[in-house]
Amino acid sequence: MLQGKQTWLFQSKPFIAASAAVGGPFEAKGLLSKDFDILHDDVWLGQDSFEKAEKVLLQEACETAIKKAGLKKEQVQFFISGDLMNQIISSSFAARALGIPYLGVFGACSSSMESLALASFIIDNKGADYIVAGASSHNVSAEKQFRYPTEYGGQKPPTAQWTVTGAGAGLISSKGSGPRIVCATIGKIVDKGISDPFDMGTAMAPAAVDTLLCHFNDLGIDPTYYDLIATGDLGNVGHAIASDLLEKSGMKIPPGIFTDCGTLIYSKDQPVMSGASGCACSATVTYGHFMNLMRKGDLRRLLVVATGALHSPISYQQKETIPCIAHAVSIEI
Repeated sequence: MLQGKQTWLFQSKPFIAASAAVGGPFEAKGLLSKDFDILHDDVWLGQDSFEKAEKVLLQEACETAIKKAGLKKEQVQFFISGDLMNQIISSSFAARALGIPYLGVFGACSSSMESLALASFIIDNKGADYIVAGASSHNVSAEKQFRYPTEYGGQKPPTAQWTVTGAGAGLISSKGSGPRIVCATIGKIVDKGISDPFDMGTAMAPAAVDTLLCHFNDLGIDPTYYDLIATGDLGNVGHAIASDLLEKSGMKIPPGIFTDCGTLIYSKDQPVMSGASGCACSATVTYGHFMNLMRKGDLRRLLVVATGALHSPISYQQKETIPCIAHAVSIEI
């Protein structure tokens, strides 16, 4: 059911029956390492390319979530996923291995909540009983595609972020137990003229704010309704900008409630500049850390606002600015 301008209310409140997070060696050194189901000690994952390694990360996350739900792949009706690679090859090739009917999405780093929102919408409208929603990214493959190959050794500014090597997946179900998906606010494109690919936080912050304001306006609720509101990967720079923009708009979210996945995943002594980024940033933090908190009873009402920069190497080379988007999903237990 549509509520207000751009928010879906899910009458059946689909379940996140199980979830999984997979990471690499850098993530194993971070603050949330205990929330990963699988951690690899090699960024190659035994593959002969980083792109193939990313496919393995996503496949493992999906298979782990399905197994934790006590299901077989044949029982899952759809797989919805996105990533950062050209033509979302990580998701498509993972779908080839999984053999599950597939819908590929591209919301850049907002893909984790885009896939979750769509899965919930389909289940709420009785289009399926079981759907796997996921997203992935790989530090080296993303650097090679969007900036400079790691081997180049280019110096990065303080506004830059570290793309997470990992994948997160949730098994969304029409029945069961656990966290439930209450609603989703679908974002619109916001472009404030930022064109620097080393400053994604500044580019994406206005989109996050736009979606948050719409979410609370559509539902007629206050930010304090939630125990935690987490943006996807704004990092330290973008999160500070989003807080300022919200306050200027007349909405001040208490610091204890408002956080960012990109500021949570790594430790302070890891050289990640402004923080973490990538599709796997919000995916692993949500399907790993946040789901564990909810299942332990430490978190009851959660709003995840995954943020995405919808540029490409071609648009950057053509001097285009960076269009951004943010999708919010409300999860309660």
